[in-house]
This record gives sequence, structure tokens and C-alpha cells, in this order.
Amino acid sequence: MFFQRKCKITFIKHGATINTEENRFFDNEDFPPLNETGKSEIERISKWIDNRGLKIDKIYTSSALRCLQSARILSEICNQDFEILPDLTSRKSGIWSGLSLDEIETKFPGNIEQYYKDAENFTPYGGENIFDFSNRINNIINDIIAQNSHKRLVIITHGEVIQAAVARAINLSLNDSFKIYVPSGSATQISYFKDWASLIYSGYIPS
Repeated sequence: MFFQRKCKITFIKHGATINTEENRFFDNEDFPPLNETGKSEIERISKWIDNRGLKIDKIYTSSALRCLQSARILSEICNQDFEILPDLTSRKSGIWSGLSLDEIETKFPGNIEQYYKDAENFTPYGGENIFDFSNRINNIINDIIAQNSHKRLVIITHGEVIQAAVARAINLSLNDSFKIYVPSGSATQISYFKDWASLIYSGYIPS
């Protein structure tokens, strides 16, 4: 049937880190950890999920330290184990990794303007092409859906991963995917059907 749902996924962006505050590109899996703000954000979203009383069939998490820390908080509050997805990493930043927007503009003048003007055709040296990144994330999500037919899932991951998932779900140009606002400690939910997907909400932060 056209409206027979295959899977519902709630994506949670990990809590804030020092890089969140400094607006840095970062693809390191082992650093940085959550800061105190980030821990509070994940506690808040975890309690919101738990208080809704909806069944969660499975919790997945990216393998980065900031995601694992977020998953442990959610797991403890919801009293449910989680599974690590080592391939669900953030987009590789190449020579931009560890740099803020201002630092990138100083070291590589014009890069940021090129990136936001034509992301589909501009990739920082040594970074991951946006098409390859989107396809990688889409393939992982498709595998997760195939393994979890008719289930409700939570995936704790990176903002760029969630942007890629939303862009694919609503057929948004990859050039515009950076316009999808995904704050730390927020929830984004997508329902997946046989041949299409529906964005239920995006970047939600409980009050």
C-alpha cells in the first residue's frame, strides 16, 4: 500500500562541544567530547523522548566520542541499550578540519564563498565530495530500514548526516542542504515508506 510505513527514524544530533561554540568544521572521531551544555541538551531531549512513552525498538549511534556520550545518556534515561554504526561518520573536511569559518577565510580566501555558492562542485582539498557523502549516508539508512521493517528507531549522529537524510527525504538539492538548521541536542523525525519519505519535524528542541 502507498501509505504503508516501512520505518520511522528519529535522528538526534549529539550535544554541544567546544567546536559547536566556535563554529568549527571537524571530522575527528575521538575529539571533542560533550561540554556541560551538550550534556544538558541530551538529557533534555532524552527525557522528552522517554516521557512520550512511545516504543523505541532500537537505538543506533555514530561512533564519534560526542555521539557515544550522547547515546549513553539517552540509553540510561530510556533504559535501553544502543548499537554503534562505525560507518555513520560525519563528512570529511580535508584541509578545513579543525578550522573555524574565519580561519578558513584567512587561510584559504574565497573557499567559503565558493562552498556555499556551489557546494555540489566545490570540495575542500582532501575532503569528501558532497555526492559521495550523501550516497554513503543514504545507503546506510537504507540498510538500517531494511533490517528494521515497521519499527521505530533513534539514531544519534552528526548535523551533516541529518541534513543529508532530510535533503534526500524531501528531494532538496544538495546545494541547499546546508540551509537545513540542525541545532545540537535536537530531534528530527522522518517516516519512510516504500517509494517515498515524509519529514515529520526537523530540529526540534523541547522547551
